Amino acid sequence: MLTVLGILFALAPAVVWGTIARTRAVGFAVGGLLLAGAGLLIGVQQGRLDAPGPDAHLVFTALAPLLIACGAGLEARHENSPPQRRVPRRKGAVIFLGVQFALTLAAGLLNALLISIDGSEAPPSKALPSLPPGLSLVDEDVRCGSGGCWRVATVISEDGLSRPEIIRLLGLQEKSCRTNGWLLDRRDLCVGATDNGKKVTITAALGYPGSVFWSATVLLHKDP
Repeated sequence: MLTVLGILFALAPAVVWGTIARTRAVGFAVGGLLLAGAGLLIGVQQGRLDAPGPDAHLVFTALAPLLIACGAGLEARHENSPPQRRVPRRKGAVIFLGVQFALTLAAGLLNALLISIDGSEAPPSKALPSLPPGLSLVDEDVRCGSGGCWRVATVISEDGLSRPEIIRLLGLQEKSCRTNGWLLDRRDLCVGATDNGKKVTITAALGYPGSVFWSATVLLHKDP
């Protein structure tokens, strides 16, 4: 059900444009762009594109009305006034797109509030780095401690590399951090690698710098 709703959400602006477009050239151009944007958003929804879902939905619902407005403006140059039967359609389109954007913004802000209050979940598997040839990821797991959870995985070499060589090949001599989202999720996603003398462990964790959980040296976690 959520998948179907997500697809309908992505296609809604294109459908709205289809009901109010009145010139073939501009209509197809704007419609094609809206469908392309819908395809990208569906790719994010399905996990095929690596992008933060709430931010992607917010950007899409902000840009789609702007694109439709530009299309309507271009069409207005070819007609002095729209047919009366199209005026109610345009008003309805404005109302629909406004409601869609307002609901998306509210949901995004609520999501941001919730993760700021309880942002203890572990990042998904895709947060772990891609491995170069010769390395394999084993024993992936989620572990939790006081205030949060993190994802860990053991990396082994198929070519007999030493542990320091594995870490150097991963490019994780120092932990790497980036913002997890574009607009709404301002947590840091940090990935690091440790050598406990027996194996190399990659750790990925989400958190706010300065928080109790973040200052607990999760990324310096040593396996027993």
